[in-house]
Amino acid sequence: MPVGADLVLHQEPNPENVRNDGPALGRVIERTARRWNTPLAIPLMDLRLEKIDLLARIGVSARNADAYHFAAPLDDATLAALCDQQATSSCPGSTARDEALQYIASIPGLIPVGMAIGPFSLVTRLMADPISAAAMAGRGQTPDDSDDVRLLFQCLQIAEAAVHRSVRSQIAHCARAIMVCEPAANTSFISPRQLKSGSSIFERLVMEPNLRLKAVLDQGACDLIFHDCGELIDPMVQAFAHRLHPVILSLGGSRKLWEDARLVPGDVVLYGNLPTKSFYSDGAMPLEEVVRRTRELLANMKACGHPHILGSECDVLFVPEARDTILKKVDAMMAVTAPADPLLKADS
Repeated sequence: MPVGADLVLHQEPNPENVRNDGPALGRVIERTARRWNTPLAIPLMDLRLEKIDLLARIGVSARNADAYHFAAPLDDATLAALCDQQATSSCPGSTARDEALQYIASIPGLIPVGMAIGPFSLVTRLMADPISAAAMAGRGQTPDDSDDVRLLFQCLQIAEAAVHRSVRSQIAHCARAIMVCEPAANTSFISPRQLKSGSSIFERLVMEPNLRLKAVLDQGACDLIFHDCGELIDPMVQAFAHRLHPVILSLGGSRKLWEDARLVPGDVVLYGNLPTKSFYSDGAMPLEEVVRRTRELLANMKACGHPHILGSECDVLFVPEARDTILKKVDAMMAVTAPADPLLKADS
């Protein structure tokens, strides 16, 4: 199955209206699950919502939220307002997401899956230059040494609070699993060289917040699906798999899942990871290459014996001029997995 709700959404006459209409969005998610024959009703991977809801607490409009960055350490009153766990009104997209979960929960045979940005990935959207701040913290600078490092850890604090509010709301609206998307937890933001030299920056910025988030999910009897399509090193994959212990671990196209299987417990399903970000381009990813890579992944995962769901490396986004091209490649990927496929017949 792909993460493909965006493709189905854009078959609607007015997709942007559907984003903010809970029952209509629920029907799109239902059709997505039916389209690719999966019980997992995975919603839009809209990672803007937690930031919009967070900044609304200090009067930043949804229109301005995407471009808004904190430029200096926060005062105590602002920090308290942003960390408060009291529920407030959500943006239309968040409300529709929650209502869509309730819609899916009413349909026998479908599993309502929620969606949230990971705490560290939200941090990177709250600062203009999170890479420099993370590098300084990785070198041992503390919030007392640098305003940038102070702001980094303040943003982590408010990001955690925002994600906790989001997942608690989704659990209250019947989510049985939540896909937590942490693509910024990668080697662009976290230096492998610093980690090799003994820095605890990956632990402090990524693992500790996500372990606390996992505890919130466990408390709500909600499963974790952990997604990170960034560039990773083996210890990162191993930490996600063993310490967060998601039910499904979704990794990007740069990883070879059959090699990652040795890093992952046998009860953690690996998901992915066809290079669907390139499906819009016949030059970058011709149809024949999609089929070849699908067969390769199927054969290697079967050989290593690790539980696996064949799918996309991330969400498959609608591209207006390439809609038919993308759908043709997703359908080709799905056709290779069909029971009548000669490869599977030969292996069975």
